[in-house]
Amino acid sequence: MPEHAPKTPFDALTDPDPPEQQLGRHLAAPPSVADYAIQIKETADKLVRDQASRGDVKMLAVALKELRYCLKVFAAYRGKRKVTVFGSARTRPDHPAYRAAEEFGRQIANAGWMVITGAGNGIMEAGHKGAGRDNSFGLNILLPFEQSANPIVHGDPKLMTLRYFFTRKLMFIKESDAVVLFPGGFGTHDEAFEALTLIQTGKSHIFPIVLVDEPGGTYWRNWQRFIEAELLDRGYISAADRFLYKVTDSVDDAVHTVTDFYRVYHSMRYVRGDLVLRLRSPLPDAVLERFQTEFADILSGGRFQQTSALPEESNEPNLMAMPRLKFRFDRHMVGRLRQLIDVINAEG
Repeated sequence: MPEHAPKTPFDALTDPDPPEQQLGRHLAAPPSVADYAIQIKETADKLVRDQASRGDVKMLAVALKELRYCLKVFAAYRGKRKVTVFGSARTRPDHPAYRAAEEFGRQIANAGWMVITGAGNGIMEAGHKGAGRDNSFGLNILLPFEQSANPIVHGDPKLMTLRYFFTRKLMFIKESDAVVLFPGGFGTHDEAFEALTLIQTGKSHIFPIVLVDEPGGTYWRNWQRFIEAELLDRGYISAADRFLYKVTDSVDDAVHTVTDFYRVYHSMRYVRGDLVLRLRSPLPDAVLERFQTEFADILSGGRFQQTSALPEESNEPNLMAMPRLKFRFDRHMVGRLRQLIDVINAEG
């Protein structure tokens, strides 16, 4: 990928300041793409030196090839917001959940977004059908029982077929600005809990997670009852963690939740230990002062500061004009961070 290619939100967490910069010793320039490529080559040479097994090296080689190709495909669309849609491949076109997923795809595409799915049938096909071929990405998986891509994305350049679930799951999250889940089986729950875990632990940028029932449905409402009765009540999650997701049976509500998350809030990045939220418009002074007390619990020190772009952000020139909210964030408080972003979007 070219050095100047737009970054994804995920890069804010996977490309932190080098240790020398964290200690206050500035480097002349951050590592380049060529520098990282040299690291990859050195690692490959070490596999030979370590006498790694053929199977292990093959796995790494295939994974790297898959990731490289996916990055190449997505790089051309970095300027557009994307939502990943999960749900059962077994849902039939006459099912209310299929129709809801199709309508969601249609509405979110009309809002200027693109839709990523696992490229299969059922809910995945419905999301693509609503969004249309031009607005659809497919991340297909090779299975012992062959899964062919749905007819919407079959043969499209934005269809990628992967051997490994772990590379596929990485791309689902890395390239997404939101995750929307319709009813499904083990795989749907796997993706729901993975997205929640990555956000809760700070291993991913924060984004909206919406669990959509068919109109009047109980699938995700029953899931939420389990979460509250068996996880929250036992102390396995905090009360604020419930703000990391939303359960609804309304497609309109799901679309609004996804798009409204970026109404004022744009993206996040860590700079020298500070969390920097990039905003589309500055916060009123009264709102900023309100944060000093209402959200003091998410600070690990200092105060909330409204500022312009920091020098360390100069490698993202398209975002330099945006105002920033900068603060020392207690990374245990991601649920409360989501609440803060909601207030920013409501009153910013």
